[in-house]
Amino acid sequence: MTFNGHTLKPRAFRYLLMHKPAGTICANVDDVYPSLFKYVDIERADELHIAGRLDADTTGLVLITDDGRWSFHITTPDSQCEKVYRVGLSRPIADDVADKFKRGVMLQGEEQLTLPATLEVVNPKEVLLTITQGKFHQVKRMFAAVGNRVVSLHREQIGEVALDVEERQWRYLTADEVKSFSR
Repeated sequence: MTFNGHTLKPRAFRYLLMHKPAGTICANVDDVYPSLFKYVDIERADELHIAGRLDADTTGLVLITDDGRWSFHITTPDSQCEKVYRVGLSRPIADDVADKFKRGVMLQGEEQLTLPATLEVVNPKEVLLTITQGKFHQVKRMFAAVGNRVVSLHREQIGEVALDVEERQWRYLTADEVKSFSR
């Protein structure tokens, strides 16, 4: 395609991994918290969006792109894309929580159980939780449903991609990492 004698080429989609710090939001603009995009110094960053947001107080892995179809595939529960969270709890984890999460729990205000989740106990007040959904405040609400409270939340992995950069840092995903979400 040409325009005024110049050949136009579509720009390739961009795929980034970032380590989100606490106190930032996963949006381009907010009146209360700074956007994590202030750490992404690339051309046309305003065209990017987050594939699976995190709350302002949650830290860890976020995927950033301008490819809507790719991000939809990651965030839709139908894709069964696993997200792994390190969760700090206010009280020791009860013995029956892993079984409850495996069966699904009813969240306040919802009409269906959560999809099955996997819980691995690191120590009595710290667990790894793997989920395939991303309901509003889901991890915090899951623990509230079983009588505990989340005091820290950090996403370590999405699909096969694990967090490997320091807080506030980002990098481009490799071609293999991008493709891993299309399988």
